Amino acid sequence: MTAYIVRRILYAIPILVGVNLVTFVLFFVVNTPDDMARLALGAKRVTPEAIEKWKIERGYDKPLLVNTAAAGGRALTDTVFFEKSVRLFVFDFGNADDGRNIGHEIRTRMWPSLALAVPVLLVGLAVNITFAMSLAFFRATPYDFWGVVLCVAMMSISTLFYIIGGQYLVSKLWSLVPISGYAGGVDAVRFLALPVVIGVVGGIGGASRWYRTIFLEEIGKDYVRTARAKGLSEVAVLFGHVLRNALIPILTGVVVVIPLLFMGSLVTESFFGIPGLGSYTIDAIQAQDFAVVRSMVFLGSVLYIAGLLLTDISYTLVDPRVRFE
Repeated sequence: MTAYIVRRILYAIPILVGVNLVTFVLFFVVNTPDDMARLALGAKRVTPEAIEKWKIERGYDKPLLVNTAAAGGRALTDTVFFEKSVRLFVFDFGNADDGRNIGHEIRTRMWPSLALAVPVLLVGLAVNITFAMSLAFFRATPYDFWGVVLCVAMMSISTLFYIIGGQYLVSKLWSLVPISGYAGGVDAVRFLALPVVIGVVGGIGGASRWYRTIFLEEIGKDYVRTARAKGLSEVAVLFGHVLRNALIPILTGVVVVIPLLFMGSLVTESFFGIPGLGSYTIDAIQAQDFAVVRSMVFLGSVLYIAGLLLTDISYTLVDPRVRFE
């Protein structure tokens, strides 16, 4: 088991290097440091001296990948890529182009993101599994038919519809909760209630339909027929056997997203004005702040790989047949 984990961690290193390099190249194909300086200075016509000063202050005056003017190892280390991207592997995120410390912003903004994402995950998981099991219990009935129709219809509706409709109905017409914004402490409940409900409702269609398929596949297996032959009720079969054996595919979808909860929701946080990592990333993309974008992409890659590793480890806990040599 230990050897497997170490091997997976070693496999992650070239993946992270590749992601880092691709992000770096793509960003500077779109914008050169001179373009970034002109955008940041906010003027149509700026002097070359002002552009050069901006680049020097932020470390963009060096060559991008290879410094042919430097000797030895400095040809690779005295570059924008090494200064801005390689340091990420020790989680030194540096400063954004506006001068703010990215590490501090991440540590501050991850809490609003978690306050939104964790309830959506937990409540959504409970609602989706319960609804899917009820569809499986009443399979081949009108309830099951119209439940599937409802799931397909909800899958076809954009998340933006739920957000805009919820803000208009609940916040503007009924004035039950603020339409946007955020506050710390207990007051956060008022601002997070609507985004959490929308996050749960928006995920019911796809998740419930997927869980229903898993449960129906398990119901048709031999061990279920054996349990029924022993006289167990349908409820006991569903909760005592089917649900337990369906945990592996469910864990695949749940455990892998747990580390990504830190990244927040890009769309939801932006529309509701929640100062999380999702809105932070959107703002950085709009401002073309490469320092923040590459930090968030790298952090997302690390968390996703960690989620895959957690998924593999969790298999051994729910299925004794799975063992890593």
